[in-house]
Amino acid sequence: MASLRDIKTRITSTQKTKQITKAMHMVSASKLSRAEEFAKAFDPYSNKIKEVVNSIAAGSEEDVEHPMLQTREVKKTAYFVITSDRGLAGAFNSGVLRAVYRRIQEHHQSPDEYAIIAVGRIGRDFFKKRNMPILKEVTGLSDQPSFAEIQELTSDTVQLFVEEEIDELVIFYNHFISAISQQVTDKRLLPLTDLAEDAAGVHSTYEYEPNQEDILNILLPQYAESLIFGALLDSKASEHASRMTAMKSATDNADDLIEDLSLQYNRARQAAITQEITEIVGGAAALE
Repeated sequence: MASLRDIKTRITSTQKTKQITKAMHMVSASKLSRAEEFAKAFDPYSNKIKEVVNSIAAGSEEDVEHPMLQTREVKKTAYFVITSDRGLAGAFNSGVLRAVYRRIQEHHQSPDEYAIIAVGRIGRDFFKKRNMPILKEVTGLSDQPSFAEIQELTSDTVQLFVEEEIDELVIFYNHFISAISQQVTDKRLLPLTDLAEDAAGVHSTYEYEPNQEDILNILLPQYAESLIFGALLDSKASEHASRMTAMKSATDNADDLIEDLSLQYNRARQAAITQEITEIVGGAAALE
């Protein structure tokens, strides 16, 4: 049985841990609020560029040929994987990494058939430990990243597809649903094969100068980059929400543990006092 000192030490240690997890919960809640605002602020741009691109696709009198719109034989797939730089976020990272790893195991026989673009230290380290091919990596992004932080990465990624170094781009990330719910999501970003379907609901008309093809050459890469950046903002909100939930759970568990340890401490202290009283009474009786 643990001594009173041991139990008291465990109580003190757990109380200190509780203070840390409670502080992290409050910080994550604040970051989540800002991340949601940041993601919502990006929506108007994302929706507008999508509308314009879809309108051009719908209004084209001739089929506009662009590498980003062409489906070709998939010889190499790139997986754009978004994770965090730090842990203590529940299943935020493990869910995404498990989904990517399962997808690779099921669809590829050789490392030559795929490549990974890793955002976040957790994901990068995961793939490096397994000697999986990492094409590009970015770590150390801020909690509310700006487009300038990943512009080079998104531009290079799109260019890899245009130059046919990869034939397909699939993104894996956590989609933010609510503060207590995030969903592991995978989407095929390139080639852009869903424009015709999305264009069916577009009613806006635009005049183009000089022509649709030249405009698409500029807009399509920007559109693809906006999809990647939007997923990153979505993932950041999910990260803060997941960490907030994990720290709330850790704080509650610390409370339960402190309660149990306090009960053990009181019982042990009561037993020690009873033992002392018994010894005193026994000693007094022996002197009579």
